[in-house]
Amino acid sequence: MNKKKIVFLTGTRADFGKLKPLINKIEYSEKFDNYVFVTGMHTLSKYGSTYREVQKHNYKNIFVYMNQSHTTAMDIILANTIIGFSHFIKEIRPDMIIIHGDRVEALAGAIVGSLNNILVSHIEGGEISGTIDELIRHAITKLSHIHFVANEKAKERLLQMGEKKDNVYLIGSPDIDIMYSNDLPTINLAKKRYEIPFKNYSIFIYHPVTTSLGTLKHDIKKVVDAIVNSKLNYIIIYPNNDPGSDIILDEILPLELYKNVRLFPSIRFEYFLTLLKNADFIIGNSSVGVRASEIYRIPAINIGNRQKNRSDSMNIINVKNKMSDILNAIKETKHKKITSISHFGDGKSAKNFYRIISNDKIWKTEIQKQFLDIPLI
Repeated sequence: MNKKKIVFLTGTRADFGKLKPLINKIEYSEKFDNYVFVTGMHTLSKYGSTYREVQKHNYKNIFVYMNQSHTTAMDIILANTIIGFSHFIKEIRPDMIIIHGDRVEALAGAIVGSLNNILVSHIEGGEISGTIDELIRHAITKLSHIHFVANEKAKERLLQMGEKKDNVYLIGSPDIDIMYSNDLPTINLAKKRYEIPFKNYSIFIYHPVTTSLGTLKHDIKKVVDAIVNSKLNYIIIYPNNDPGSDIILDEILPLELYKNVRLFPSIRFEYFLTLLKNADFIIGNSSVGVRASEIYRIPAINIGNRQKNRSDSMNIINVKNKMSDILNAIKETKHKKITSISHFGDGKSAKNFYRIISNDKIWKTEIQKQFLDIPLI
């Protein structure tokens, strides 16, 4: 097999945590030339300038592209990313573009790749969630040629969407590799790095629900009221930069004055996992609450419909944006018994990915796609 050029596109702290095990496999392989295109939320100082975390890995080919300010609308972010990424791929002429999830940056990568006849590989397609994210994820699926999915349910959904079975590969979720790793920092080191004084604490992450911006101010106020009234210790991490993030920040930033709260724009992924592993519970509407928490056997309080039907794990307590319901759920976490299980892989995603990407077969994937009908029962 000739040496192939592969570009990974990362737009957020979250997707980089998932892509990193795969990037590392390609970076240190003699079979491939690795490129990392860093954009989106990574470039915003408001959210911790997390492009620096990517640069710390010293990958040979890193390109940072600022596609927005903190007030740029999602459609403009999409357009800006298409322009910047298009210039980039025309310069390096990659053989494959690898994107993750359901962000507009990933959608831009899929559009650029498909319009330029470059193989597009999508990580974690076929999953469901609430808000605009699900629409973007499925749009990316139709623009992608190759799919690396987390589980059988996701695979089945892609087949329902008319994707070719031979182009769907089950590898698990790459972030699970890091969760199972023995190389995570100790809890003492994590607390020292982020100056966390609490013996016991919980983690709170709440993102905007872009399809319900009209009620967001009311919803986040009820959630924050519950957090305050619980009188527990919390590590709070900023929301993503979707529309409505300023509404959430207006409510959570005053919590920085509370002695039982530590507030961060971002936390390095490995350190976050250590903190999560040792938390009493996680609360909010982040996907990490319905995915990673089950492995570490901690309760997850999932608020609202942003992660609707994402997982049926028994560690999840689903509640509405109502203070009394949230407080009752917090009390419930003290008595909830959880069995460790993962619906998203066994920690061998990077190994599975590299085995597949190293096979000549995948490089013969057809660029021209056609919808495959499923016989109706």
